[in-house]
Amino acid sequence: MTNAGKRRAGHEAVLAAVRAQQKAKQRRWKLLVYGGLGLILAAILTAVALTVTTSIQEKNAAAEAAKRPIDGVQTYTGLSRNHVQDAVKYPQEPGVGGDHAPVWTNCGVYTGPVNEQRAVHSLEHGAVWLTYKPDLPPAEITKLTDLAKNKPYLLLSPDNDQAGPVTATAWGVQLSVQDAGDPRIAAFIGAYAQSPKAPEPGAACTGGTNG
Repeated sequence: MTNAGKRRAGHEAVLAAVRAQQKAKQRRWKLLVYGGLGLILAAILTAVALTVTTSIQEKNAAAEAAKRPIDGVQTYTGLSRNHVQDAVKYPQEPGVGGDHAPVWTNCGVYTGPVNEQRAVHSLEHGAVWLTYKPDLPPAEITKLTDLAKNKPYLLLSPDNDQAGPVTATAWGVQLSVQDAGDPRIAAFIGAYAQSPKAPEPGAACTGGTNG
């Protein structure tokens, strides 16, 4: 082989070695990139799966809790459902059902007392009505407010006439507790908000009147 041929062969060998190194780097880079993406994707899928699983477990736990009897709940039957214009005197405070106003109270958080006859109409639609004595400490009221937020079938208001500090009421059932942190309140909401035990579950708790 001539000297020129030897130089060309050497040059080609160098180029081949460089190309081989470049290909090897590209393979390593692809492995790192695709491997990293794979790990990220796996982490995302795992997080989503855990979130979905946790959500399902929480819903199942809430559904099971709603089936269990709640200690202290009083039940009332034989309640009338007439729409009346006159004031109604309920044997419970607040009322758990019976004759009520033709228009319901919109569900939501109220800082002052609401009309009892209209609130009872809300109960007929499947609402839960949380009431508290006006002298309840602000921190306790905040706990109740947090419970009521973003719940379309929950009504919260003070009640000047009730005996206990906090009362949870749904159609035909009532629970009186001593403090807003009592876990039975959340259990009561889970059991009775939109409960099929209400006369008209699913009927609107908006579009009525405030207060």
